[in-house]
Amino acid sequence: MTEKISLRRVLPRGFRDMAEDARVKASELWLREELDFVRGGRYVIEAESGTGKSSLCSFLYGARCDYDGAIFFDGVDIRGFSIDDWCGLRRLSLAYMPQEMCLFPELTVMENIEIKNRLTAYRSADEIMRLLDRLEIAGKVDETVGRLSVGQQQRVAIIRSLCQPFDFLLIDEPVSHLDARNNCAVASLVEEEAARQGAAVIATSVGNKIAMHGFELVKL
Repeated sequence: MTEKISLRRVLPRGFRDMAEDARVKASELWLREELDFVRGGRYVIEAESGTGKSSLCSFLYGARCDYDGAIFFDGVDIRGFSIDDWCGLRRLSLAYMPQEMCLFPELTVMENIEIKNRLTAYRSADEIMRLLDRLEIAGKVDETVGRLSVGQQQRVAIIRSLCQPFDFLLIDEPVSHLDARNNCAVASLVEEEAARQGAAVIATSVGNKIAMHGFELVKL
């Protein structure tokens, strides 16, 4: 179980030449001496495109390590994690929905979800269907993902990310292509699942587009 993620003077290496820029200095995330995300918390990273929101998610998920400073999970520097360490974390502790969604367009909705669920054995087929129904895409279960709208794809990706246990859920611009009604439906589902697991949610947003209450705002 992961209880705390800590950032210590973290800065994407691509921003090195901007370290003295007023926008970087004003950031509530980059180059902070101490910034902690705690299990059970709710956080939204709000910024315009190109300021590093997706980079942060990639750093926390171990997909990229091109940053200065240090990131700790429960006091352990993640730069020392092995592949096995990351595999365990991604199966049991870290759930992630990347902005690009990383769905397979030639596979059906259910096939995309089952790729994740087979690794975790976390959801029954009936549970997955209930989640699809809740987000109003149950009728698309046998449709290839490439034929769906981007908003429908986002809902598929959200459900896939919830097919595992987690202490931290990282969701990168999860509602950028959703209308207000579907935004609320996704927010409600995410909040319900995070509360059930006692987990934290770290969401990114361009502007205040996430219909979630009680989130601590961190600005870039």
